[in-house]
Amino acid sequence: MKKIILSLVVSLGVSGVVQAGSGDPQAGKAKTAVCAACHGPTGNSMAPNFPKLAGQGEGYLVKQIQDIKSGERKVLEMTGMVENLSDQDIADISAFYASQAVSVGQVDPKHIALGEKLYRGGDVDRGIPACSSCHSPTGKGNSLAKFPLLSGQHPDYIGKTLRDFREGVRVNDGETKIMRTIAEKLSNKEIDALASYINGLH
Repeated sequence: MKKIILSLVVSLGVSGVVQAGSGDPQAGKAKTAVCAACHGPTGNSMAPNFPKLAGQGEGYLVKQIQDIKSGERKVLEMTGMVENLSDQDIADISAFYASQAVSVGQVDPKHIALGEKLYRGGDVDRGIPACSSCHSPTGKGNSLAKFPLLSGQHPDYIGKTLRDFREGVRVNDGETKIMRTIAEKLSNKEIDALASYINGLH
């Protein structure tokens, strides 16, 4: 599993036309007027089905927008929004959201035990690594490796994302297929527990 994670770090670290750090947050703020309708003015969306973008790693955001634009990641609601964005637009928008603070969520007490077990320890017998090994113990992610920030994210969105990886609906997790490999081993109960637990991380 360590070999898989290392391979993913390498593959994601060199991907993407736009490099993280090339964006202008101030220019990006002016370019997010349309984005704010769903994701909120600072990237802290109020709707549980729209992801929070605030505090997300700049490189990760660049990759996701590029993947949606190219069709590698299918998000119908976003397709028309990104098709006319230039590489610099993508960099600026990503830099703006990366500079914002994500709002804190709260875990449902009934999900703490199972969510914490999987997030912090995984399940060795089933080949499930701890989520914290890539996304950090507090859910802050790893911006250099383009592992996303998870803390505070809406549980509905996390749950859908894991199910999409499990069902092969979302496939932009690199050649190693690390998220698909992990998600296909998770039950709905485990996904719900993880989604709630992640929402409460900070």
